[in-house]
This record gives sequence, C-alpha cells and structure tokens, in this order.
Amino acid sequence: QVQLVESGGGLVQAGGSLRLSCTASGITFSFKNLGWYRQVPGKQRDLVATITRAGSTNYADSVKGRFTISRDNAKNTVYLQMNSLKPEDTAVYYCNVEDVFSRRNYWGQGTQVTVSS
Repeated sequence: QVQLVESGGGLVQAGGSLRLSCTASGITFSFKNLGWYRQVPGKQRDLVATITRAGSTNYADSVKGRFTISRDNAKNTVYLQMNSLKPEDTAVYYCNVEDVFSRRNYWGQGTQVTVSS
C-alpha cells in the first residue's frame, strides 16, 4: 500500500520560512516525477513546483525565486523549501508522485501552511 506523508506545515509570519517534507512508503522514487501542489477552499488545486527523475525543476511564477523543490531518492523524500513567505501562500500543500511509465499519480493527505501578515 502506497502512503505519502507530508510534514513541516504550520503557522508563520510573512517573510518567514518553512520546509515541507513528503516521505513515501510502498513505492520507490526511482522513475518517478515529484511535485508539490496547493489548494485553498473553493479553488482548484494548483501546481507549485515539480522535479523530474532527472532533477529538472519547474515552478509556478508566483513562487519563483522563493521556493525550492528537491528530492532524496535514497530516503524516498521530496522537500519544498519556502522562503519569504507571503499571506497569499496560505493553503493546504499536497505532495504528488507520478510514475513516468504508467502516469499513475499518488497524493499525500496535505499539510496546512498559514502565513500571517
């Protein structure tokens, strides 16, 4: 059974930093693209950042220069370092794992990030 467990969310003041982690069990990160998405109530889930199995990264324009996605395949963990946080970054953050062959997607349960002004 595949499980993705996110951690690291919380309440932080504007300008602060948080690091999210997502650790997987039941799968390995080989041949997987990884990503972070976020969602606020009443809105769709939006892409924040992705990292391919080769290490190529992609970011939403709103987080470029502030967020950094990274992966540790040996630990089956993907990270999202979030700096210079803004109130508009407040959302539930979800990690995503995509198998590059089957395109099957796995999602974590989400972790709340709240940025106060």
